[in-house]
Amino acid sequence: MHIIVLGAGAIGTFYGVRLAAEHPVTLIARPEHVDAIRRRGARISGLETTTAAVSAATHVETIPADTLILLTTKVYDNEAAIRPILPMLRSDTCILCLQNGLYSERVVRSLVGGACEVLRGIVQFGVTFMGPGEVALRADGWTSIEDGPRSRAIAELLARSGLDGRISADMRDEMWRKVIVNCVINPLTAVTGLEVGWVTDARIDPLKRLVADECRAVAQRDGVVIEDDVVAAINEVYGPSRNMSSMCQDLLKGRRTEIDYLNGAVVELGERVGIACPANAALAALVRAMEARARPTVDAAQAPRHTT
Repeated sequence: MHIIVLGAGAIGTFYGVRLAAEHPVTLIARPEHVDAIRRRGARISGLETTTAAVSAATHVETIPADTLILLTTKVYDNEAAIRPILPMLRSDTCILCLQNGLYSERVVRSLVGGACEVLRGIVQFGVTFMGPGEVALRADGWTSIEDGPRSRAIAELLARSGLDGRISADMRDEMWRKVIVNCVINPLTAVTGLEVGWVTDARIDPLKRLVADECRAVAQRDGVVIEDDVVAAINEVYGPSRNMSSMCQDLLKGRRTEIDYLNGAVVELGERVGIACPANAALAALVRAMEARARPTVDAAQAPRHTT
């Protein structure tokens, strides 16, 4: 199976390097990342040290038969990433959306129509973009895949490459659980500029509970009931994490964040179903303000921008 990683930043590069041991892989990324990979290979540091010679390009030229496309762009780039490849899609192509956010795969499905299979995935690895050609694995994990005709084959392919592919029995439930965790961790670490492990500080538990409870209420109106203590789970699991959240990385590098697809999306859906989400709205407003302040500064300095 040929694999195209569309939007190869932190997660996409990590997946591409692991998969390249057994499959032909092409990373589609920004020019400076592509140049570094072509010169030195794609490097994983952190919890493991690996360098792989992987094909890299700035755009998709062709989609071979039996291709798996891993979509790892930011959600707001979905249309820009997918529209140029629409004429190349085949009936045996499969797009696996490995992204954050509420129902981020819906944009892809609306564009693709019935041209090929589109699946939602959930990534539980923590990876940081270190610079052109290098990403750092900070937390090991697994990959959940929406059930579909090709899901078992994809899960087995990922498992053989150390990416622990698992078919989800309820992807909407998993999506909401990941969204709630992200709505707590991402904005709090983005605003403070601190590592993920900081968010387990018990002194901010009341704020975390406000955010999580609002998310749970909206999820229930969306048909997903989450009864377990999400904040307690966050405190237990993420304490040792030295990873920088993707939203924190975005702000530090002056990039647009995915706040509109996390806390902002919860607020929007809450408004539609009659549930106010003031804590999530406040965090979204804070991140948007920081984003607006940071981006002109970086643009003026012509700092590099990388997809993660």
